[in-house]
Amino acid sequence: MAAPRPSLPGVSVAFVRDWMTVYSGADRTMAAALELFPKAPIHTLVYQPEHFRGTPIGRHPIKTSFLQHWPGARTLHRSYLPLMPLAIEQLDLRGYDLVVSMSHAVAKGVLTRADQLHISYCFTPARYVWDLYFEHLDRYGSRGPRRWAAGCLLHYLRLWDQASTSRVDVFVASSRTVARRIWKTYRRQSEVVYPPVDVDRFTAGEPRDDYYLTVSRLVPYKQVPMMAKAFDRLRRRLVVIGEGPDRAAVERAGGVWVELLGRQPDAVVRDHMQRCKAFVFAADEDFGIAPIEAQAAGAPVIAYGRGGATETVIANRTGLFFDEQRVGCLVEAVERFEAIAGRFDPEQIRLTTHRFSRERFQRQLAALIDREWDRFQSHASLELREPRSLAS
Repeated sequence: MAAPRPSLPGVSVAFVRDWMTVYSGADRTMAAALELFPKAPIHTLVYQPEHFRGTPIGRHPIKTSFLQHWPGARTLHRSYLPLMPLAIEQLDLRGYDLVVSMSHAVAKGVLTRADQLHISYCFTPARYVWDLYFEHLDRYGSRGPRRWAAGCLLHYLRLWDQASTSRVDVFVASSRTVARRIWKTYRRQSEVVYPPVDVDRFTAGEPRDDYYLTVSRLVPYKQVPMMAKAFDRLRRRLVVIGEGPDRAAVERAGGVWVELLGRQPDAVVRDHMQRCKAFVFAADEDFGIAPIEAQAAGAPVIAYGRGGATETVIANRTGLFFDEQRVGCLVEAVERFEAIAGRFDPEQIRLTTHRFSRERFQRQLAALIDREWDRFQSHASLELREPRSLAS
């Protein structure tokens, strides 16, 4: 089915992304949005084209910042974090009427004129300078010059991040969780449009095999080592698909009960989701695509009861929650799940995921853009008609 195009004849449109170094969930969301504007260029800080070949994004013109050509920027782009506010402000967007930024860091800080509409689809306010600030600082020790320097840098980034919100005309949040963060951080209202999930590529497989599954980057906030410890204590099999700096910690924590497969192609992930006993998710996530994919495959989800999972998992219908990111809490949740596992119907679980389909995302986003463009044009027309008051 063709994407429902916004009715904006003659309007030139550009997209802005923070950086494009791997084809992530955020990039898949942008790819779905770009179907509404097939000729729109993308402006970004850093781009690795080899990771986008064969994707919808690879067919669009890509324009990068000066950081693209700096040493190591394409693979170590976070090393240039202090320069990112300057770099995003150097992107030249003068030739467009509508700018759509897809932002989780600095993309929303692009400079636009008063006659340009800037809509920012916000995956989250930059978490490393706001709600994960102290966790980020702890990487530099409890005290000392490195921690002090990191604190100064993040203070500067926080000031810039707050100031740059005035450049956005309309905020769109990726979840109600993110909408609350936007209000807390920026004191700006936002409309929620959930990201698209390709739920139709899954089927609700039966019978289920006797293993639990998680699919995740192995980074600290995902809590995968904690999950491995819990399943070692339970003496239940946990399959982990993903790669990252916490790999060694997962291996140490899990023992013989945790099978670490590393990064796997989509076909392997789909197969494991369609056969697993349940999917386990322990992160406080902005939205979280993996739990929805698991439910589309008919798998119940055992999730930490904060963040985006609370909006996508229906308690006692498509899964259940645990209250704290602790081994004991997860152990108790798995035991509670096993006592009621027969209540979960894979086909009924799958049916709940259509509210996150690609078509729904495109329809809602197109309607929002149409509405906001009409409102923007109406306000501009009113401003031209209003008489100017002259100073006495």
